[in-house]
Amino acid sequence: MPEGYDYLFKLLLIGDSGVGKDAFTDSYLSTIGVDFKIRTIDLDGKTVKLQIWDTAGQERFRTIAAAYYRGAHGIIVVYDVTDSESYQNVKGWLTEIDRYATEGVHKLLLGNKADLTEKKVVEYEVAKEFADQLSIPVLETSAKTAAGVEDAFLAMARQIKESVDANPEPSSSSKSGNVSIGRSLETEKDSEGCAC
Repeated sequence: MPEGYDYLFKLLLIGDSGVGKDAFTDSYLSTIGVDFKIRTIDLDGKTVKLQIWDTAGQERFRTIAAAYYRGAHGIIVVYDVTDSESYQNVKGWLTEIDRYATEGVHKLLLGNKADLTEKKVVEYEVAKEFADQLSIPVLETSAKTAAGVEDAFLAMARQIKESVDANPEPSSSSKSGNVSIGRSLETEKDSEGCAC
């Protein structure tokens, strides 16, 4: 078993610039390139290490970001509940996933800035109806207050873990296949030369 964790999952955060993926302040400073974070959570008595890759939402970075879809176990598409254009662009982001990500990658639709109720223009029911048609879970969060953020990561990690446990990858050193997942991401990180 890898040292310190039972599972290692690569998650991608995508969405328009300014939806609040990485900055939890009112004045958003856009990501330049890709931001990389590690988050460790406990799930069903197992330690799950999440590699979270936050791509820049600007169009000029999309070709660079395409490489980061490779090997992702889960992709969270973030929109701003106070910005109808960011919600309308979700379809485009889902097309990007279909184009670049592995088939069967887990997806989650996330409406951010839910704390700004007086400015809300994208109702949860509308997003849920759309997400249900695609069989994608949807949640609302507030990165500013942290409301729902933990739930989003736990929901995505649980979805991936259940899939891995039900369909383990062949591995001579692990009954459940989770070691090979950890190794595949570590190998990918090493071959690209950095973990950031």
